[in-house]
Amino acid sequence: MKDGTRRTWIFWALGGLALLAYPLVVPDFWVVSVGAQAIVLGLITLSLTFLAAYGGMVSLAQMAVAGVAGYTVAVLGSHSASAGAYVLPWPASVLVGMLAGIVAGLVIGAIAVRSRGIYLLMSTLAIAMIFYYLAQQNTTVLHGFDGIRGVMAPTILGVSLREPRVFYYLCLAIGVMAYLLVVRLVRTPFGLALQGARDDERRMRSLGYQVTLHQVAAFGVAGLLASLGGILNLWYQGGISPGSIGMTSTVGILIMAVIGGLSHPRGAFIGALAYVLIQSFAVDLVGASRFNTLVGCVFLIIVMLSPDGLAGLWQKLFKREAAVKALPSSTST
Repeated sequence: MKDGTRRTWIFWALGGLALLAYPLVVPDFWVVSVGAQAIVLGLITLSLTFLAAYGGMVSLAQMAVAGVAGYTVAVLGSHSASAGAYVLPWPASVLVGMLAGIVAGLVIGAIAVRSRGIYLLMSTLAIAMIFYYLAQQNTTVLHGFDGIRGVMAPTILGVSLREPRVFYYLCLAIGVMAYLLVVRLVRTPFGLALQGARDDERRMRSLGYQVTLHQVAAFGVAGLLASLGGILNLWYQGGISPGSIGMTSTVGILIMAVIGGLSHPRGAFIGALAYVLIQSFAVDLVGASRFNTLVGCVFLIIVMLSPDGLAGLWQKLFKREAAVKALPSSTST
């Protein structure tokens, strides 16, 4: 085994052990408000990273897709105190929520792929704002500005998912599976065709590929990822409201993706962790009024140091170390 491969395996093994041991050595605040929240937001960010990195499509509607799934589970779930007449067992409500998110992703994709670049980005932003105002103005089912509160994570086989460590491990398991899904999917014929369309759409069409179909399907996959994050975020927040899918949250997902790095799926979780740490502790240092200013400064610094984000900066350090080791020794004759 080569040194680089061995180092990679050691790094992943140590990282996995650290993630498993993390909730056992830190207080509950760090377990839920930092660890679990970073994974939840990382899942939604992963949906954006997947579209941008492998499809060349930057969507600002991913938080809205997560909101579709979250609202669906909140309205239909029997574990919701506000469920009213729309009651389903929690497994059914989760499946319906995921399906609703996938359908929302496909619909958004069918509309968005008709444009490119900044026009695609703006069209997805418009769709996100439409859903935001729809949720805000619908007082019958979605409860308007107040949203739906009292939504609790279910209990499985006597184990409550509301317990901090249990919820963290649930988020971790789903996060790992989502990450592996993306890593494997981009190596399949579908993923390779999607990347080919990203690099040269005209050539892929001339080769007989259904480029539009691949791109819409990619939005469906992104809808699945965002739905998982949206449902977990519903349980983490204990409810959902228009504020959780508004402009601040929408742009926040884009900031996390860029901070972490759009070139690799792991950048989504790295960026989400960095954002959550800033959000959790920087407010006490600079005040709530200057929080967005601090986030903007951190954003600019990271982009200037590494256009590929924190994940790209890490790769640069590894490559530099490998290059130094590859240099011939000055003492050799």
